[in-house]
Amino acid sequence: MDLHESKDKNELTAIFELPGMKKEEVSIDVHNNRLVVSGQSTLSNELDKDGYAIRERRFGKFQRMLPLPHGIKPDDIKAVMENGVLTVRFPRMRAEQEPKKIPIT
Repeated sequence: MDLHESKDKNELTAIFELPGMKKEEVSIDVHNNRLVVSGQSTLSNELDKDGYAIRERRFGKFQRMLPLPHGIKPDDIKAVMENGVLTVRFPRMRAEQEPKKIPIT
């Protein structure tokens, strides 16, 4: 997973590489202020035969949790999957505030 913050757009983008997976095999949920991406990749029946000396393709269940920053509305989260790359964007409510010095009088 890659996580990118765009201060110009006030948006965070999480990118997941899921080669060979379809969007129907991936689930995205928000629970307890966490973004949860999970799914299961399987091998086709043709590839499930004996005779392999080495198998390096990954398959099975996976889950990744990402704590959401304060001020994220779950309804504003958008996800797109193209060519095995899942892109999840979530805008912040407002820009991070710079520290402010409070004068003592």
